[in-house]
This record gives sequence, structure tokens and C-alpha cells, in this order.
Amino acid sequence: MPIQIAELTFLEQLARRFNLPVPEHLDADASRAEVRQALARWGGKGVVKADVMGGGRGKAGAVKVVSDAHQAMQELRRIATMEVKGRQARTAYITQYLPSDTQIYSVITYDSRFFGPSLTLSMKGGVDIESVGPGDKRTLPVDVFKGLDAYQASELLTQLGCPKECISIMSQTLVNFWDMFISTGMRMCEVNPWRVSADNKPYACDFKAVFDAANFKIKNPDLRFPEYPESVTDFEEDMAAWDAASYRGQAHGSELGGDMILPILFGGGASTIIAETLEIAGGSPMFLSDFGGNPPYERMYGTAKRCFDHNLHRASLLLILGGKANNTLIDVTFQAIGDALLHYTEERGPLDIPVVIGRGGPRMVPGFIAMREMLENVRLPYVMFGHDTPLTLVAEYAARLARFIRQQKEGHDESQAAVRSSKEG
Repeated sequence: MPIQIAELTFLEQLARRFNLPVPEHLDADASRAEVRQALARWGGKGVVKADVMGGGRGKAGAVKVVSDAHQAMQELRRIATMEVKGRQARTAYITQYLPSDTQIYSVITYDSRFFGPSLTLSMKGGVDIESVGPGDKRTLPVDVFKGLDAYQASELLTQLGCPKECISIMSQTLVNFWDMFISTGMRMCEVNPWRVSADNKPYACDFKAVFDAANFKIKNPDLRFPEYPESVTDFEEDMAAWDAASYRGQAHGSELGGDMILPILFGGGASTIIAETLEIAGGSPMFLSDFGGNPPYERMYGTAKRCFDHNLHRASLLLILGGKANNTLIDVTFQAIGDALLHYTEERGPLDIPVVIGRGGPRMVPGFIAMREMLENVRLPYVMFGHDTPLTLVAEYAARLARFIRQQKEGHDESQAAVRSSKEG
């Protein structure tokens, strides 16, 4: 499975090495005097954050603006013990508060549309990036041999309406950002947002990255990856036991804390790209999965059954997606997934969610036919994409559809509640 890091590891180990500007910070072991002096240096404000894997810290109350040393010390102790979306914080830290009218979103990830990495930018950085429309983003494929140059970054920023005064320094900063990505074996790295100060200097104010554990470059920077407290869910425990029960096909599943899309994913690195695309597009995936390795029918059936038993009752959409397989038999895996879904409905009653499918590989057509027959049998709406449609486009489509369905359901629930209230009144 991929290795992930969050902002504190970036601040401590990567930012200075790659000349990336970041706010000052102190860890949870800082003394009251050190915190007081830092706050005085920072203009009287700081931000206490949980060092926890995964997103949603702000909405969970694990990010807090503080204005004095007493409050800061209290929040450092409180937030260090918090749990965010089922994940226990490793520690807490405090960073310099940077007010800014300009916030920039950036992510570098491998994109199947370009058969390589791409840089995506938006001038609408912040916690609501998933709601930003395509017109407010720009994506540029980056040649792994030539790399990113400042001119390319400058063109993107200009197209997005970035203030002219900060384009030059932000462009060079993005070049350093690319250098970090390509030098360390990352699959994905994201800053959301870069805050631009009054003197037009950008600062990386939140960060996350995913590394490819099989990439030799991961050892070059001599990174020390922190160990996060284990808070294993019932689903993760069940999947881990099932994965260890046989070597025939992977059955990896790690909770992401989402509540919208149930992702049955194939393809190692492709799985990570899909999950990140879903998160960025607001699809809120429930877990990160990798179910490739040509599993036989019984293995795939047991894997799908566990995913459905633990998660399907709360999903807004079922996504079955992977790249073009080399040796995984599509008809075998699809028949197993379809049977697991059919048996779920027989045991628990009918479902009312759409199914989005994208796959390619050996015996794809028989697999699609088998899946179509099963979905029509259980009366579920579906859409299927072949291997010629990029994974990221399928994931973005699924995220938009899931968000629409969730909004429709919430609107229906509100109207029903209003009707009940009027009747009671």
C-alpha cells in the first residue's frame, strides 16, 4: 500500500530541503515561553492543528486559531488527543497565522489522460476546493524528462487571474514544488492553500502527499516516515484477515473516512490516483482499495462481499474502476462482484444507488455483459466506460454524480421533515 505523509512531516523534513516557503511552526513539546515568544513574532495569532492522516481536520474541530499562549497550550493538549474521521492524531503543532486575500490550490499527480504526471492549479484554494468548477482550474501535463519550467507555471497563473505581483515568485515556487515531487518518489502531492502575504510571497499552509513505496527515489532524501496511532476499524480488520488468508490476488482496504462513494478499485498506483481524484472532486470515497492480482472467483466474491457488508448501506454510489489489466480476467472478477451484490440485495433488500464502471483487459466484453445482466436483474441504474476513457475522467464523473444524488436526497429529507412538521403543527 502507498505511504502517506501530512503537513508536519513536510514542515520538518521537506520544505527547507526544496526551498519551499512555509509558516514558522512549533511542535507540541514547545514550552509556554516559546509559544508566547512565537505569537509575539507572528502578530499575536497562531493556528493549532492535529497531525493526523486524512482530510477534514477543520470541519472536525482539529484546527483552531489562537491568540494567546494560555489558549494555545490548552488547544495543543486537546487537539493532540483528537480523533478525526476514525483516525487518531499522532500529535499537535502550532503554525504562524498568515492572513491572505489570495489563496492558491495546487496538486501534482499521475494522470491517465496524459500517461504521466500533471499539475493542477486554482485560485480558489481552501477547504471548499471540491466545489470549484472546471472553469476555475487549469491542468498542465508535465514531461518527466523536461520537468516543469517557470514559464509554464506563469502561463497557468496568468490564465487563472493570479495577481501580477506574485506570479514570478509563485512560478519559481511551483518549479521547486515539482522538483520535490519528482525527486522523492511521490505519486501525489498537494498544497491547499498557498497563502500569498502582503509582500506577495506565497506560503504552503497545508500539505499532504502519497509516496510509491516501490520507487527507489523514496530512499534518496533519507525521509523518516512517522508512525501514526493505529485505530483499525472493523472493516479494516476484516479485510486484513481476508487478505492474509490467501496469496491469490490482493485484498487491500484502508479507511479514508468518506461517506459517499464505495470504490472497488484495481491497479495499485491507479487505485491511489482514482482515490485522490475522488477526494479532490468531492466524491468522499469510503476507503482506498486495491483488488488486482488476478483473483479467482471465490477470492473476489469474498472481497466484494466484505466491502458491501460493511459499507454499502451508507453509500450514495458504487464505483468499480481500474485501468487496462494485463492478466486479471475481467469476466471472472465482474461475475464475482455481481454475485456478491445480488446476494446482498437478497439478504438486505433492494438498493437505490447508481453503479459506475470503468475497466479494460482480458475478456472485458463478457465481463461487461455479465455485470449488465446482474444490474438489470436488481434494477440498479448503471453506466459503463471502456479502457479508452481516462480513469480520472470516470472518477470525476462518479464524484459529480454522487454529489448530485446526495444533494437530491438531502433536499428530499428536508422537504419530508417540513411536511411532518406542518402536520404536527
